[in-house]
Amino acid sequence: MRRRWAALALALLLVAWGFAERRMLVIQAFALQDPPGLLAPSEEGPGARWVDDYFTVERLDERTYAIGEPRYAQQNFSYLILGSQRAVLFDAGPGIRDIRPVAESLTDLPITFLPSHFHYDHLGPAATFARVAVVDLPGLRARAPDGELALTRAEHLGFVEDVPTPTLKVTEWLEPGAVLALGERDLLVLYTPRHTEDSISLVDVASGLVFSGDFLYPGPLYAFLPNSSMGDYLEGANAVVAAAPGSARVLGAHRVKPPGAPVLDLQDVHDLQATLESIRAGTISGEGVYPVTYPVNERVTLLAEPRWLQRW
Repeated sequence: MRRRWAALALALLLVAWGFAERRMLVIQAFALQDPPGLLAPSEEGPGARWVDDYFTVERLDERTYAIGEPRYAQQNFSYLILGSQRAVLFDAGPGIRDIRPVAESLTDLPITFLPSHFHYDHLGPAATFARVAVVDLPGLRARAPDGELALTRAEHLGFVEDVPTPTLKVTEWLEPGAVLALGERDLLVLYTPRHTEDSISLVDVASGLVFSGDFLYPGPLYAFLPNSSMGDYLEGANAVVAAAPGSARVLGAHRVKPPGAPVLDLQDVHDLQATLESIRAGTISGEGVYPVTYPVNERVTLLAEPRWLQRW
């Protein structure tokens, strides 16, 4: 009898482990593919210029630049945000090329690198920046008593494209809800999980800009990754709606096609909010098996786990 119960307990543990690791298994399947090659150069329109054969720069206003990587498969965009005393580089791409010299060519201000989250395609050459800011979450702070934050494999996912998992030397911790003062320009640090549990967005209320990272951008949003959660995604959408002005432009970290930086608006956030509420209520159906695709609007879709596996 004891052996039977022991066998049953072991089976239940294995099943539980399988569910806990299923998301990593999905990502590891992507790692079996060769890293993507560079895309052909694209026509970026009159607002953007090619810096070299890889980076583009687009001036969004007199104090904001979008630095694009249109030839990278995920078409990343990072944002250089200037104040009168300091600048913030929000995200840094995958590191195929070093974004730091591009950012430094646009300003003489000291630059603080601030990642929207810890995925490899946003950290780039993080270790080369003298100033690195990170969202101040209790779990992260506890792991870095000396300021050195060693990222985990599930946080970074760099194995997908053979990118080593780094250690960040944190010089500044930013509490969710805090105001990041750049000098005559303030950015609200908004906690917007759960593309990942460490995701943040920045809101410049005065300029009407929301820098959303991977929380929201044109194309498919990923809500089935190792530390994703649908319920937290909804809380993030609620937070953006509450904090951003109605005329806000939402600047995401990826696009699906040229030209220029990926720009959405607050209506897209409202649509995401409504879609998540409908998924939770069971009044909307998605397509596919794993991940399931839910339409948000004509510009955005949401990729999630099947309803019975979703975290709310």
